[in-house]
Amino acid sequence: MSKGSENASPGFLVWRLSTKWRVAVDRAVTPLGLTHAQYALVASLYGMQRHGVRPSQRRLADHTGLEPLYVSKLARSLESAGLLERTRDPRDPRAVQLALTEQGQERTRQAIEVVQGLLQQLLAPLGGLGSARTRDFTRELTTLLDVPLDPFVNDSESDHRQSDKEQS
Repeated sequence: MSKGSENASPGFLVWRLSTKWRVAVDRAVTPLGLTHAQYALVASLYGMQRHGVRPSQRRLADHTGLEPLYVSKLARSLESAGLLERTRDPRDPRAVQLALTEQGQERTRQAIEVVQGLLQQLLAPLGGLGSARTRDFTRELTTLLDVPLDPFVNDSESDHRQSDKEQS
């Protein structure tokens, strides 16, 4: 276990793992002219396009978990770099559809290959990408991602449990 992680909260560990992953991906894709956020956008777009979907910026924002305004900013910079094109949706003139250019597809394939190597390194202690432990880990992460979080919702049951602990 990492130094200082023995008594760490799950939230702290999630944050640390997220930060470790972001930094590693940033370093890995920088030679390809991408940032981690740009990679998340183009890799998601690449996968959607392979399934015949030309998503709107909003749909891509929902898919990646990034804010729509941030996706718009990233899309503009990727468009300027010649990696994607933005066009008006013929069904909704307010919506902007995104698609990778040929150059964008090639760069994304290169980036995906590099990031897959990182993923193999990260998951090696669990037995690798195809292992049962990794499948279980993926299910657990999905469960956590599906939990709605709202800092303004007061969970009275959680409050009662905390109060009980403090009284003990």
